[in-house]
Amino acid sequence: MVVGQQLPEQYTVPQLANFFHSLPHLNVSFHLVNNTFNPGSDIYLESLGILGSIPAAWLILTLLVLLVYLVTRCCDRKPRPRRSITLLKCLLAILAVLCSGAVAVGLYGNDDVHNGLVQFLDAAKKIDMSITSVKNQTEMVDSVLRKNLRPGLTTLGDYLDTPVANGTAFKYMMVIWKQVTDNTSVAVERGAELKKHLCCINLGSSIAVVDKIEFFRWPVTMAVLSALLVLCVVLLVGVARHSRCALITFSVFGLFAVIVSWLMASLYLATSVALGDLCVSPDTYLMKNSPTVMVSEVLNYYMRCESTQNHPFTQRLREGQMAAGFMLSSLNAVEKIAYELYDKQTLQPKLQSLKDSVIDINERMSRLTTLLDCKPLHKEYIRAAQGLCHLGLYGLTFMLLASLAAGLFFTILVWVDSHTWIYIRKRRDYSQVDEQDPFLPPSAASQAIAARTLRGQGSYPPTAPSLNPNSHGTNNTIKQPLLLTPPPPSYATATARARQLHESMLKGGGVNGSGGIGDHKLSQHNQQSASGRAEHRSGHGDQPGQYATLSKQCKTLESNDFY
Repeated sequence: MVVGQQLPEQYTVPQLANFFHSLPHLNVSFHLVNNTFNPGSDIYLESLGILGSIPAAWLILTLLVLLVYLVTRCCDRKPRPRRSITLLKCLLAILAVLCSGAVAVGLYGNDDVHNGLVQFLDAAKKIDMSITSVKNQTEMVDSVLRKNLRPGLTTLGDYLDTPVANGTAFKYMMVIWKQVTDNTSVAVERGAELKKHLCCINLGSSIAVVDKIEFFRWPVTMAVLSALLVLCVVLLVGVARHSRCALITFSVFGLFAVIVSWLMASLYLATSVALGDLCVSPDTYLMKNSPTVMVSEVLNYYMRCESTQNHPFTQRLREGQMAAGFMLSSLNAVEKIAYELYDKQTLQPKLQSLKDSVIDINERMSRLTTLLDCKPLHKEYIRAAQGLCHLGLYGLTFMLLASLAAGLFFTILVWVDSHTWIYIRKRRDYSQVDEQDPFLPPSAASQAIAARTLRGQGSYPPTAPSLNPNSHGTNNTIKQPLLLTPPPPSYATATARARQLHESMLKGGGVNGSGGIGDHKLSQHNQQSASGRAEHRSGHGDQPGQYATLSKQCKTLESNDFY
């Protein structure tokens, strides 16, 4: 190694990759399985699915708990103190801000993942372009050897087989001509080997798939996280404006936010573990899954690029270049002898075409030596690995933590929000008026309002004189409302009064034979009846069932008023 030569940068395993790689990989029977990255193994994919099902199981438990809570609280109509509602609103505002912060962390992680994948794709595309250039050069060498040099050698060899005068010179020329053909065969074989080494390395299809996935993943993730932020804003607006509608809207869509958050956490956990397994040893996975041993050697050379490591193309390139050089020197020797034995004008175009083909092959071999140097490709490989395993894995970890935090915050927010909007009553923008049927007595609430109104105004109805005929104008008066509506008498009372009136009428008619005494008793009975009703009103005026009118201007409705 040359003193002062800078060694190429080597790949370092990130700590997050070691952490995710150390997580237990279990199968369905909860036995540990091999944690080496192997997407082609069903057992390995099963272990990733089990790890990803942990947040999904927590989601199911969370939904069950929320369902039970909402069922128990949906019928609760007990009023709550105003102070407790204020505390709940403050708690909702604080949690909404924290949830917005968690979603913002997810947006930051999504941007890191996007930048990491862009760096990975850019480096992978440059590697693919370099491999494509090498493939093109090897194909051109093979094409020149097979399509130009070999047919030209055959044509020139047929021409040189014609008899000549100097047999000694002819034999010497044919010995040199055999060296040309032998070196041509060596050059063709080495070109075919170079082409075979690189034929199975194809990154274009994989790069196209990753690029297409990222083309849809990044905007969709941004849209989902932005929708979660909008939900937090809706909750803050509802808290600030005391809007029951906004709180109910968040309570409904908050359940979808809980589902989305935990499902994203499940996906991110499985992806992080798989990426951690890959980033622990990416070169091992690539070499293990290479189609041929030669491809594995090539990949190992470019991923490590150590000074002590043998170049897999060195021997083949050296042999190809040496064969091209021998061909060119041999053709020059053949040219000198052939010009003396054959017609120069006929021979010169054929020899010049062969010399041009050999010079072209030699130049392309030199270009291949430069293109196949490990340092440029190794630099791009390190940049691709860092973009995927450092920046991408860190961003994915942020998204995982943000999804877990958002899932917890949205769960608590839905719980507190559902506990809050139930006790927020809708404000009345108008006064309610009880429309009372004029044929029915007023309700108890109307009676209480009327009584309080009359007492507050100091307005009382005039006193009514006693209906007792024996009072003789004394001050035995009662205070009662102007119009009273006594409660309807019971059936037994009405029957007794009717029977008493009928008996008194019969007795009056039987004594006098005329209506004189009977009429007198009937009048006396009517006076007693009126006195009894007055006493009944006096004794029960303050009892329940007595209904007062709202003003003095009201009058008692008679039957004639309705017809």
